[in-house]
Amino acid sequence: MAVCYTRAVARRNLETVKNVELYFALVAASGIILIFHHYIHYEFLYHLAAIPLDILIAVFIVEKYLEHHEQREKRRQLMYIKSFMFRSDMRNLFITNFHALKTPSLTMTRIKAASLDELRAMRTAAEKIEYKSLKAMEPVILEYVRAESVWHNFMERAITYNFEGIFFDMIFILHFIYDVKLFKENNPDKLFILEAEKRDPLMVKACKVLHDGIKVFLDYAIELKGKQPAMFEQIMSDYELTELIRGI
Repeated sequence: MAVCYTRAVARRNLETVKNVELYFALVAASGIILIFHHYIHYEFLYHLAAIPLDILIAVFIVEKYLEHHEQREKRRQLMYIKSFMFRSDMRNLFITNFHALKTPSLTMTRIKAASLDELRAMRTAAEKIEYKSLKAMEPVILEYVRAESVWHNFMERAITYNFEGIFFDMIFILHFIYDVKLFKENNPDKLFILEAEKRDPLMVKACKVLHDGIKVFLDYAIELKGKQPAMFEQIMSDYELTELIRGI
């Protein structure tokens, strides 16, 4: 996993080096022409020396514009990818996670009906999360394990689109999943969360993964509500229906 990301970074670094070489060549060309101007004193050379600098400025501006446009387009594509995954592979995970909450008390019906300001208030409240019980967290943990392929998929997208933060988030979740799988392989009849309770680092990791899931969902709900309200309604209607079918 890390090797793939390292290769992607190496490719981007190579592109950066090539750009720096171009910038250096243009500055050097301007400098050489100015040296000739110093000895020959042709006014034409003075104006000629400005051309590489003008090109340098133009290239820099265009490059930054394209970079910004490309990043914005990648984020737009990622939003649609997330919409598909949130709507299908991760639906049970999020519903199970929200259902296990004691505070804040949130349902998909409430989220669907919320205004943008109300969604932001929910997100603020989600900074302090408490579950109904330790055992209520276990089904959520198992949903994370079942969704292992989703985290791999997100990690590959993070590499493709150069989203470093998402890449390391996925690595963290996958390491947690491997911890759970290892424990379950050796203790199939025991609850992982009760084992985590005995080991502070493991409990911290479990809480971070589950808490972040709530926050990520609310962040995405806010993004959709603000940018794609029709898609927000569609996705939340699917979630609301699933809650009704499950009797939650």
